[in-house]
Amino acid sequence: MLKIRPKKFKVHSLTGRITPELLRQSWKAVRRNKGAAGVDRMTVKSYEKNIERNLPDLLRRLKTRKEYKCPPLRRVYIPKGNTSKKRPLGIPTIDTRVAQETIRRLIDPIFEPQFHDNSFGFRADRNCHQAVERVIKYTEQGYTHVVDIDIKGFFDNIPHDIILTMLRSEIADGNILDIIETFLRCGVEENGMVTPTTAGVPQGGVISPLLGNVVLNYLDWQLDAAGLKFVRYADDLVILCKTHNQAKDALTLTKEILADLGLECSPEKTKISSMSKGFQFLGFDISSRKVAMRQKSREKFEEKIKELTTRSHNLDAKVIEKLNQVIRGTVNYFCTGFSKAIEYFRRTDNWIRERLRWMKYKSKRRTHHFKLKNKHIARRGLVGCVIACQHAITRWYSRKGKQIGVAH
Repeated sequence: MLKIRPKKFKVHSLTGRITPELLRQSWKAVRRNKGAAGVDRMTVKSYEKNIERNLPDLLRRLKTRKEYKCPPLRRVYIPKGNTSKKRPLGIPTIDTRVAQETIRRLIDPIFEPQFHDNSFGFRADRNCHQAVERVIKYTEQGYTHVVDIDIKGFFDNIPHDIILTMLRSEIADGNILDIIETFLRCGVEENGMVTPTTAGVPQGGVISPLLGNVVLNYLDWQLDAAGLKFVRYADDLVILCKTHNQAKDALTLTKEILADLGLECSPEKTKISSMSKGFQFLGFDISSRKVAMRQKSREKFEEKIKELTTRSHNLDAKVIEKLNQVIRGTVNYFCTGFSKAIEYFRRTDNWIRERLRWMKYKSKRRTHHFKLKNKHIARRGLVGCVIACQHAITRWYSRKGKQIGVAH
């Protein structure tokens, strides 16, 4: 049974804190993130053309009780990993994004101090690497049995009444609560038809990650009260135990807590493992032998490279620029002080250069490397994976040194 006690002293008068300056800051954040248009087909650029009218109008609607209305989300589908499955996204209008960012900035300071220290997703000054490091720290302390929890369709299935109950336990401003409820129940438009949303938070909504953390914070503290070691990044959760029996008990408890939240584990993806067998977390394979880039992450990276280096295209500066973006992004994430990736990227370097030669000469001949040597490819501006990896590791150790200095 859900154990939530409303606070004796709640936060009042949040509506009064919505100011033109707060709205302008929210707009700047939305503009930086860019993104596709919503159901009204208004882009960031077109919204900005009338910004002196749009923001005051939004300010008036947000501050007037029952005045704010949220248009339905535009349904789009994006590939889910390297599978044929598609992930549904709900794209809000630019106006809705500014409104959500404004509300997010108002309520985040209320909930952030209450979040558990082992929660790392979508929080300021926290990231995936810190989450993986916390997992490694626990395994080094002897917590070598791992409960890998997959919450079934988390963002799509969070009950609205659970979200609102948790918000009401802290917030007494009815207008703000009504606006958040409007975000949740706005519906989704697909092929000209609007479908009501009766559960879940929109994947693609600015405020959704915060609301997800608000709900799962309950799970965090229940696990903490049971004396369990765990690490959570958004809905990715691993619990670390010293014995297999403790891991089984932890899984049973987690299922009970999730049931209280109206959620459930995915039976296919939730499992108990160990450091000797290894497990996957946030794109990494973690085992007692090493921490490395997982196979699916490699496949995804290689698929992007293949798309950019098809032989039917010409090898030009644009191709090199796009390749560099993909290489830097992948290398900066997977090359750290705790992971082993440099040998993989060394092999990948050779493969990428080979594909560029095939691209230039439109054929697969071994003799092409005599015509287009490695140094010539480097002169064209291609970032070498190994060099980028070495720089990423150096930066990682530099940042760690600064953090240790601050801690002392």
